[in-house]
Amino acid sequence: MRAIKAFPLLSAEEEYALGSRLKNNNDLEAAQKLIVSHLRLVVSIARGYLGYGLPQSDLIQEGNIGLMKAVKRFDPDRGVRLVSFAMHWIKAEMNEYIVRNWRLVKTATTKAQRKLFFNLRSMKNSHDTLHSDEVKRIARQLNVKPEEVREMEYRLNGHEISLDAHIDDDGDESFSPIAYLEDESPEPSEFLANKQTEQLQSSGLSKALMSLDERSRRVLEARWLTYNASSTLHDLAAEFNVSAERIRQIEQKAMQKIKGLMLAA
Repeated sequence: MRAIKAFPLLSAEEEYALGSRLKNNNDLEAAQKLIVSHLRLVVSIARGYLGYGLPQSDLIQEGNIGLMKAVKRFDPDRGVRLVSFAMHWIKAEMNEYIVRNWRLVKTATTKAQRKLFFNLRSMKNSHDTLHSDEVKRIARQLNVKPEEVREMEYRLNGHEISLDAHIDDDGDESFSPIAYLEDESPEPSEFLANKQTEQLQSSGLSKALMSLDERSRRVLEARWLTYNASSTLHDLAAEFNVSAERIRQIEQKAMQKIKGLMLAA
């Protein structure tokens, strides 16, 4: 604030001369002088938005962006002082910033909602809940529906809830929303690693199966690798005309071979 107050205000003649230099010669030094001489205007406007709970420094930065846009478009030949022209751009940037960041929720999305958002507080006669007559009066003045006034008042009066647990007077940690909001599904990197592992295992299994003889492969597929695999040892014994014990031996030997091949891979 001390730095801002150090920049002198410009007279109408000085402002016109600097504006002409910027417009005709793209003189950036002139633009800088126009900007710094109006920084106190940005601070003054930012003070009017402190009720939204956002850092004043952030509001001032956004307002400075609006001021720079105004200086870029300023035409001194129109006979309008920069302070009058810049107010619109400064407020527009601050409004956009508030809408984007207030309570981390997009509170106002339509033009009517934005009008309500930035005017409802100043139009209320008290901090109490609006009664029906006030709702009708505000709706009529802003040309919106009464239910839209009610909805915006509800949003503005909402309270934030901390996601983190807080410690009470007894030193115990209370239950917090973060406990049930936590996403227990795998992170993208973990999901990708699991997927790659599955693909490698599937590929390794396919190669291992291809190394078996036809009968051993048929036994394993019928017993374990087909959808709803339910073939019994006796079913396969009848198919290959051998004993059930022989099928069990073939299955066990094939499993050991596949296990060894996949571990080696």
